[in-house]
Amino acid sequence: MDGLVLGFMYALIALGYTMVYGVLEFINFAHSEVFMIGAFIGVEILLMLESSGHLATLNPAFILFIVLMAGMLVSGLVALGLERIAYRPLRQAPRLVALISAIGASFFLQDLVRLVESLWRNSFYLTYPAIDALETPVSLGAAVTVPVKSILVVATALVMLFGLNFFVHRTRVGTAIRAVAQDPDTASLMGIPVNRIVALTFFVGGAMGGAAGVLFGIHYSLINPYTGFTPGLKAFTAAVLGGIGNIGGAVLGGLVLGLLEALAGSYLSMLTNGAFGAEYKDVFAFAVLILILIFRPKGLMGERVREEAA
Repeated sequence: MDGLVLGFMYALIALGYTMVYGVLEFINFAHSEVFMIGAFIGVEILLMLESSGHLATLNPAFILFIVLMAGMLVSGLVALGLERIAYRPLRQAPRLVALISAIGASFFLQDLVRLVESLWRNSFYLTYPAIDALETPVSLGAAVTVPVKSILVVATALVMLFGLNFFVHRTRVGTAIRAVAQDPDTASLMGIPVNRIVALTFFVGGAMGGAAGVLFGIHYSLINPYTGFTPGLKAFTAAVLGGIGNIGGAVLGGLVLGLLEALAGSYLSMLTNGAFGAEYKDVFAFAVLILILIFRPKGLMGERVREEAA
């Protein structure tokens, strides 16, 4: 269950990388900070509800809905701003220039959150207030008992993943996104507003990252301005593992990475007779990923690339 929760968390973050790469063939390395901002929006709303006394009186489902929607909206708008300010002017520049801009935007967002929280709360290490209904244990069998918040992460992730898949493959806007991903010049000639579609793609990817940030905070409690770095790096790895540019691949890669980490954290010490402990779980997981990518360089589900007529 720990592996599934972690895997779906990585999958939600990886979707932001996948959405942007699928359209622009560009890695948005500031996406991990978009995820982090979603986590901070969630904790600020919960802290305000706690200080006003409403956290214990309002319906937990309503609270979660408001927090998730707020985290998705703000993170989506931040991603939208990044696209307009840091990426769109460099769209015709060499990819290395856009990559440097992404790294700079990442550091800027980290320090901006640290500054705002230091001025607002005199601390940028914040803890999510506990919601009693989410801490209630649920039995999934004779030997498995998990808190409601773990089930919430998996269920919310599944709903969002299926919703995103439907949006991309079953709506006219999704068709426009796929058309721009395949050939932006031809899509523009067909009347598709390319800049608007690219901005929408950033917004949707940012919203997925914001939802993941809120769920991360609810499940793991403690957050800070650097919270997004490690999950973002691993989510990017998961996207590459599954086949970057592929929505299903992002999900599969996240689940594989999450399960590998959980299994290594639980059994590595036992399997190595104490030579390696849980602190080596990342080494084990990435070693397996390297082996997989050696034999499957395009990822487990391949890579969707643009097809251009000769």
